[in-house]
Amino acid sequence: MTDRLVRLRTLEGVATITLDSPGNRNALSARLLAELDEALAAALGDQAVRVIVLTHEGPAFSSGADLKEPPGPGALPRVLQALWTAPKPVVARVAGHVRAGGVGLVAACDLAVASRDATFAFSEVRIGVVPAVISLVVLPRLGMTRALELFLTGEPIDGERAAAAGLVAVAADDVDAAVTRYVEQLRLGAPRALAEAKRLIRQPLDFDELERLSAEMFAGGEAREGIQAFLEKRPPAWAR
Repeated sequence: MTDRLVRLRTLEGVATITLDSPGNRNALSARLLAELDEALAAALGDQAVRVIVLTHEGPAFSSGADLKEPPGPGALPRVLQALWTAPKPVVARVAGHVRAGGVGLVAACDLAVASRDATFAFSEVRIGVVPAVISLVVLPRLGMTRALELFLTGEPIDGERAAAAGLVAVAADDVDAAVTRYVEQLRLGAPRALAEAKRLIRQPLDFDELERLSAEMFAGGEAREGIQAFLEKRPPAWAR
């Protein structure tokens, strides 16, 4: 038995990080965020880990900030930044309800799979606050029109509307099957290539920088192995 609020399990190159505080709907307390930050650091520092899956226990992915034990300054930004800038792909598995800061966790991941009956809401305005910190990772996904609608009304939307709005990649009947499919696809990518592909999207570069990156990647070991594997009709070393 363990009293930890966040669990980390690594198997066959996949690190699964589970929010395990269902009694308070996985609210983002100081302790939960500290443990989540620790688990992310461990997964990112483990060279055997190729993909990270962020999931949850209970009927809620996260209800947002713990109003009884609010996190201290910097706690949520630190976790969001770790997810947003992680060189390894991160997939969110959402099989429950998500509110406020919890939506920020989902948006900071690279890909998110939600059940069709999961609900998402930016409920901040209804208690007199705003989704300030999480806006940095949420706005690139929603754009102005959807953000105005959802930030101002606080209206819950289901998984299908969240997918249509760009908040999650897909709404699925079988969440686990959809997550497994993404993980299998991500494992086929070369580690550095995945990291650089993420950087292209997160941190746009100018044409000169892009040309240098392209030349460097084509001359690199991953490209040599990937091209040779393609010509020999075999899986590359990283996908075995």
